[in-house]
Amino acid sequence: MFADRVLSGMRPTGACHIGHYHGALKNWVRLQDEHPCLFFVADWHALTTHYETPEVMERSVWDMLLDWFAAGVDPSKATVFIQSRVPEHAELFLLLAMATPLGWLERVPTYKDQIEKLRERDLSTYGFLGYPLMQAADILIYRANRVPVGEDQVPHIEMTREIARRFNHLFGREAGFEEKALAAVKKLGARRAKRYQELRSRFQEQGDEEALEQGRALLAESQSVSHGDLERLFGWLEGARRVILVEPEAALTESPRLPGLDGQKMSKSYGNEIGMREEPKVLAEKIRRMVTDPARVRRTDPGEPTRCPVWQLHLVYSNEDTREWVQKGCRTAGIGCLECKQPVIDAMIAEQEPWRARAQPYLDDPSLLRSIVADGCDRARAMAQETMRDVRGAMGLEYS
Repeated sequence: MFADRVLSGMRPTGACHIGHYHGALKNWVRLQDEHPCLFFVADWHALTTHYETPEVMERSVWDMLLDWFAAGVDPSKATVFIQSRVPEHAELFLLLAMATPLGWLERVPTYKDQIEKLRERDLSTYGFLGYPLMQAADILIYRANRVPVGEDQVPHIEMTREIARRFNHLFGREAGFEEKALAAVKKLGARRAKRYQELRSRFQEQGDEEALEQGRALLAESQSVSHGDLERLFGWLEGARRVILVEPEAALTESPRLPGLDGQKMSKSYGNEIGMREEPKVLAEKIRRMVTDPARVRRTDPGEPTRCPVWQLHLVYSNEDTREWVQKGCRTAGIGCLECKQPVIDAMIAEQEPWRARAQPYLDDPSLLRSIVADGCDRARAMAQETMRDVRGAMGLEYS
């Protein structure tokens, strides 16, 4: 339960573009080989800003999932599911709302930013105000302790940690807690119990953070201890009450900024994207039309690669020799813009070949995709139900 567990999700926007791949999916494919992972379609989150267009939701969900599997997300390694198919997300969201201060939601940096950016939409709704709390529920319900995010999302993870801490403080009370914790220590076995007590003393008496981490690792490896006793041991180690909800850590990820065809950030809303499964001829034509350094009006005009959006693609797709060729050729007008773009076109087409191959079985038989995702939803719901049993019990909602 307390071993490393990674959770990440995306709002359904339909078929993915290469910005989605290099910004998130590439990292997911790596993480699924290193940790237990859960990846989910955040369809309820999409409704917080696009509640007036529900008719596009279903197609957007399946198109996006298809591209996840095309990118290499493996349902035999990771649990892939749809948020709304696990209603426990909504239940935890509701119960957390009972004790989350309103000011915590209003101070989230992206709240006012999004209202400003999406002025054409009516976002004066409870759903939009509460979306950071829903995000916290998405993480906490799986007791995920690693959440891959960009730097702009770190405040959301910090708030999730505060929400978990507040919940454990308010509802982690248990009659006879210390006696039950001491009894649980004995279940670790003599050697582990002695080590646990030493690490607990070092942390609580000397503030030794390394001892705390070692204690957590020791407990994570203790397979013979029951779920409830583990909660007590984690809480007693930290000098708190029962740890019912686990505080997650932000796993910062580097995301290259991929420009769209017009030089702005790649986004479907700008209509400047390059899809993950573009037909090679369409992809080549799109890149050939892509804007370049405005100083290069004529073929003989020298340019500056750092001013050119295509250069950002070379940083992702080209090796060092090609980049040197581009910089020298552009600055001396030794190569034209179409020549400069060709290595990017070739690399992109090569990159997309395995994506198209992996997508084909799901295109041939759409029921295969739905069956795999249904299995993922069942696995996710089983984990969520386990957490909710503890949450309900802690809040006095389990009636016999």
